[in-house]
Amino acid sequence: MKNAKSTIVAAATMLLTACGTLGQTGSSSSTTGDILGAVITDVLQGGTLGNVITSVIGAQKVTSADLIGSWTYSGPGCAFTSEQLLAKAGGEIVAGQIKTKVLPYYQQIGISSQNTAITIKQDGTYAATFRGTPMSGRWTYDEASSRITLQGLLLNMNCYAKRNVNGIALLFDASKLLTLLQAAAAMSGNQNIQAIGDISKSYDGLRLGFDFSR
Repeated sequence: MKNAKSTIVAAATMLLTACGTLGQTGSSSSTTGDILGAVITDVLQGGTLGNVITSVIGAQKVTSADLIGSWTYSGPGCAFTSEQLLAKAGGEIVAGQIKTKVLPYYQQIGISSQNTAITIKQDGTYAATFRGTPMSGRWTYDEASSRITLQGLLLNMNCYAKRNVNGIALLFDASKLLTLLQAAAAMSGNQNIQAIGDISKSYDGLRLGFDFSR
């Protein structure tokens, strides 16, 4: 247990250094430093060490059949594209901390389980609501890359599917997610959504989005 803790603490410290947060100031570095500081503290206290699992897109293959059904938003989604040791060993801990940071911004622009959901149909169509705004169109899925393409009148985006314990996650590149969130932020009057982009830029291969459950 001691060796495992040391390994993850060392990994988190390496990531902290790689992100350029040591000895720097600024909103992005401060945010990342807060997240990783919380990670190290939590590991040392033993709060999440037992829950360390891989949080990498593609680590568990998601089939087209797995996606079929009606899904309700359950919280922010987060995963890494890299299968490097750091992402495998500490990804889920880091992801949990990032989700905690992102959740208030989602809440501020009004994203909730009451107004955000998606139904993925076997006939290649989908119907969704995002913050109460209806969307529909066609979807295709590439199992090799875990990439979903959503096409519709109001939305044309690529995202990535990941299997969760209680459902699935749909995860986006930072720029694509910000496009979606900024539209909602403009309607809600919230101007702080760029902080999510700052978090994304701090981690190589990070994808953010939405967790869904049935």
